[in-house]
Amino acid sequence: MEHIDFGKKKKTFSRGFLIFLLGFLGLLGLSTGISWLLPDKMTGAPGKLALVEIKGVISDSTEIVRQLVKFRRDDDIRGIVLRINSPGGAVGPSQEIYDEVLRIRESDKMIFASLGSTAASGGYYIASPAHRVFANPGTLTGSIGVIMAFSNIEELMGKIGLRPEVVKSGEFKDSGSPLRPMTSKERKHLQGVVDDVHQQFVEAVARGRNLPIEEVKKVADGRIFTGRQAYRLKLVDQLGGLQETIDNLAEKVSIPGIPKIIKERERPSFLDFLLQNSIYQYVEKSMISRAFPPTLQYLWPLGYQSF
Repeated sequence: MEHIDFGKKKKTFSRGFLIFLLGFLGLLGLSTGISWLLPDKMTGAPGKLALVEIKGVISDSTEIVRQLVKFRRDDDIRGIVLRINSPGGAVGPSQEIYDEVLRIRESDKMIFASLGSTAASGGYYIASPAHRVFANPGTLTGSIGVIMAFSNIEELMGKIGLRPEVVKSGEFKDSGSPLRPMTSKERKHLQGVVDDVHQQFVEAVARGRNLPIEEVKKVADGRIFTGRQAYRLKLVDQLGGLQETIDNLAEKVSIPGIPKIIKERERPSFLDFLLQNSIYQYVEKSMISRAFPPTLQYLWPLGYQSF
């Protein structure tokens, strides 16, 4: 009777599986590296339109600004479509994207904005300086306002027996602390900060839409509008979806026939690939992780629940 060495077979199987796993990871890394070397365009034909998409809460401007700068400097790109599905987000990144859209408008290149299901607060802010702004009749937009939210957990801390001690350099250094009630002086100070940033929002929309500041102030109380209401208020220029935006821009820049769209490929890192279906990815994109920091925001608070 033939003797079977199960220990040897198990060792051989383990070694084979390890070689397979290393080979798979190597091929995956190679494919990821190749994708980084490939052109960033769906097509390399000249004289085309570029599409830049902004989705979800705006927390960082780096990638969007990079794309806009790249397409602004590319002579093969005749126009840019900015597609926005966002309830807004942090003030600083929204202002940085706005500034680059304004640079494009003031250059010799056309940029149109297409508002998707939601383009509110900071989402509308970054669209306002485009040459033309398109919205669907049912788009949720507007929400011209600023919010700064705080939480007070003083009672909770007391229940679990924790009493914080704070040493600070000035009266307002821990303004908005969740460990104690806000004083009237602190509230007045923070309200002044919010009011100043709100005025910046109003001025930006007035400049972007070529509207009198007083006209913008009438609708800058944080309320949202449908696309049709925004059109009547001159906050958007035309009703229509993404395809209509593309067709109008192609006609404006004299591209005959069906325009070819250039859009950057998504380039996930190897780590992103491993984590894309993990619990980490879910938590990172959750409402909690987006809404927690008490920062100044051009944000429609209900908007992030749909992203």
